[in-house]
Amino acid sequence: MNLAPDRAFCLNPAPNRMSPMSTASLADYRTPRPWIILAIFIVAVLGIGFWIGVSTGSGGPWYDSLEKPFFNPPSWVFPVAWSALYVLIAIAGWRVYMIDSRSTATRLWFVQMLLNFAWSPVFFGAQLLWPGFVVIVLMWLAIAGFIVFARRLDKPAAWLFLPYILWVSFAGALNLSIALLN
Repeated sequence: MNLAPDRAFCLNPAPNRMSPMSTASLADYRTPRPWIILAIFIVAVLGIGFWIGVSTGSGGPWYDSLEKPFFNPPSWVFPVAWSALYVLIAIAGWRVYMIDSRSTATRLWFVQMLLNFAWSPVFFGAQLLWPGFVVIVLMWLAIAGFIVFARRLDKPAAWLFLPYILWVSFAGALNLSIALLN
């Protein structure tokens, strides 16, 4: 493996091609730039997720009145799960962005984030159960695509999405069940 300085961890000098290194060496993190970009990813993902959660709420009386399946978790589980997942999502996005900001994996990361941030306003805000399910299916597909393409660039980034796709699979089953019951 070529670890020459001209092939350092920051943006891949040959965009849209697989990087010669899939992970950074410790020397690559000696400058503040990658850490600042990581902080931006984490603050943006957590901040936007928090803002959407607060602005759309948990559905309030409307959601409480819906029939729910037996596997519906208590409401406190969602903010805890999403907070942890958002940190993993941000780190995974940062890793692929730093390797190749124009890669298919990076683009899929942004697509799945847009879909992720769209789901609560559709489901809770507009109270649209079936369109919410469509959004979550599209999100699942974007997450799966990210895993496939990220694996080629950076295996840890792909692995960081495993809990996320499992949670979104559960959330999709919950969304579908609620839509069918109501």
